[in-house]
Amino acid sequence: MPPNPEVTCRRLVQAAERLFAERGIEGVSLREINAAAGQRNTTALQYHFTDRAGLLSAVLAKHQAGIEQHRHRLLDAYEGAGRPPAGEARRALAAALVRPMAAKLADPDGGRAYLRVMEQLVHRGEPPAKADRRGDPGQSIHRWRELVAPLLSEVAVSRLHQRFMAIRVTYVELARRASGPEGKDDRLFTSHLIDVVSAVLATEVSPETAGLLRERDLRRER
Repeated sequence: MPPNPEVTCRRLVQAAERLFAERGIEGVSLREINAAAGQRNTTALQYHFTDRAGLLSAVLAKHQAGIEQHRHRLLDAYEGAGRPPAGEARRALAAALVRPMAAKLADPDGGRAYLRVMEQLVHRGEPPAKADRRGDPGQSIHRWRELVAPLLSEVAVSRLHQRFMAIRVTYVELARRASGPEGKDDRLFTSHLIDVVSAVLATEVSPETAGLLRERDLRRER
């Protein structure tokens, strides 16, 4: 009986997300992934995904749809609530960033591995989605960035990239949690992470930081 293409793809993605999480995206060969997926045909991975980038995109796509839907629902609720005070607004938007991804801690189908893979991409400077969706204005992370921007100073948005700092903190902490034992109650962890991200968004630009930014600008103008 010939192999079922859907089953083959699913096994390859499952093997890839686990090995990418454990050993790094570049730390495992495609041959090893193919073998871990139980594929005797050594060209199965290349046939279905072409290369490492195609396989990585498939790993992300497996989880991204649910995260997108969850975050859009939270952002809809935020916009439908009118204009809350700044502190409440920051925490609501921090929750919209954190909760959809924190839900992956309880996803038995590779959710924790996905979080560890995403941390690697964020450390590379990648946005929380791969290039095939980077320019999509309907993506929830773009919508989140637009809603957060009015709560921050212009310096924090355009020169200190405070929104990306909030994203980085979120993925680092989620990956750390995902690397630990499973089966824990993640509610306190998630709520505290939302508090931390909200605090990152609320951080004022100090006189020292502002002065160092001016010095940097002067050096660049010379």
